[in-house]
Amino acid sequence: MNPISKIIKIYNKIYNRWVLLRQKVSSKGELNIRGRIYIDNKGSIHFGNNVRINSGRNENIIGGGDRTNLIVLTNGLIQIGEGTGMSNVTLVAKKEIVIESKVMIGGSVKIYDNDFHSIHFSKRIKTPDLDINSAPVKVKEGAFIGAHSIILKGVTIGEFSVVGAGSVVTKSIPAGQVWAGNPARFIKNLEEPLLKTKNLF
Repeated sequence: MNPISKIIKIYNKIYNRWVLLRQKVSSKGELNIRGRIYIDNKGSIHFGNNVRINSGRNENIIGGGDRTNLIVLTNGLIQIGEGTGMSNVTLVAKKEIVIESKVMIGGSVKIYDNDFHSIHFSKRIKTPDLDINSAPVKVKEGAFIGAHSIILKGVTIGEFSVVGAGSVVTKSIPAGQVWAGNPARFIKNLEEPLLKTKNLF
C-alpha cells in the first residue's frame, strides 16, 4: 500500500467513527468499513458482530454505486446481523429493515420499506406527503441478494435463498429457493437441504 492510500485509509477510519458516533449507531463487536459510509439516522441502527461494509467505487470490483447509504426515517429501524457483508448498498427504513446473520448483499442493491410518496395524486402534491405506504422488510439468515437488485416494502427473503442480479422483488420468497427477474419469480429450489446448511454454523 502506497503512502497516499495509507493516509486515505486512516482518514476514512476516523471519518467513519465520527459518523457512527454522531448518528448514534450501536454495534455489538467488530464493524469493518472500507471507504466512507453515509448515515442519516432519525431512529435506530444496530450492527451485530463482524459486519463488513464496502462503501465507495474503489471498494468493490464491480463498482455499483458511489457508497453505502443507511437512511432511517423518524422512529424507523435498521438492524444488521453478525457476519453480514454488503457493498455500496442503499437501505431506507420508514418502519423496519431487518437483515439477519451471514447475509450477502451485492453491489448497488437497494432495499426500501416504503413508497416514499403517496400513490394518490391529490395527496402526493401536498407538502409534506404523509400518506406513504410502508411495511417491514426482512432478509433472513444466509440469504444472498445479487448485485443491482431492488427489494421493496413488505418483502421477506427466506433463509439461504438467492435473488439473482438485477431483480426487482415485490413479494416474499420462501426459504431455500432461487428467484430472479423483474418482477422476481421462482426459478428453482436449492438442492442443499436447509438442515444440513444450518449445521455448518
